[in-house]
Amino acid sequence: MDKKGGGLIRISEFDPKSLTDKDIIRLLYHGIQDDLLKGECIFVPGSSKASEYRLPEAIRLYKEGRANKLLFSGGVKWPGNELTEAELLKNKALSWGIPQEDILIEDISLHTKENVLASMLVLDRTFGLQHISRLIIVTAPFHMRRMHLTMLTYMPKWIQYSLVYANDNSTRPDNWFLNPYGQKRAEDEAKKIIHYVQQGILKDMEV
Repeated sequence: MDKKGGGLIRISEFDPKSLTDKDIIRLLYHGIQDDLLKGECIFVPGSSKASEYRLPEAIRLYKEGRANKLLFSGGVKWPGNELTEAELLKNKALSWGIPQEDILIEDISLHTKENVLASMLVLDRTFGLQHISRLIIVTAPFHMRRMHLTMLTYMPKWIQYSLVYANDNSTRPDNWFLNPYGQKRAEDEAKKIIHYVQQGILKDMEV
């Protein structure tokens, strides 16, 4: 169906060279909302500012009882830090009173696909993948679609996902278009998703 008609369209059918704001909204934000369900684990992929934006939201969910474990994923060491993303998240979570036994980390992944692949072993060793029915994903608004698609592509098919935005102040559905930084992040991310789907790296879906 034509994109302008309001119906669903497959990601692979978008043209990355002629994206409109409405296309970007569909690709990154359409249909994504927190279903408020509980899961086995809260999954937090790392970033340069994950401790500032993603961690507080993950801890809020943990304290509300949405899941009893937190998994921090990320092996990148950002300039000025000797610790990986996952280690930094763990240390800050500990400083906020989260028990060490409730924190899981994987600290070898270097990008979103590796976040998922490397985390599967941690999840399997902790829970047994067959015992996981739902993961709660916490990431930046602009990154959620790609994170979710990567989970759907590589994680076991029976696992469901609750999708919770962390407010990064610049890439929310209601403000990404209001500042040059948000516009660039959103546009680049939309093009990246289309490219990955067309290359077969991510599964296709209707949005």
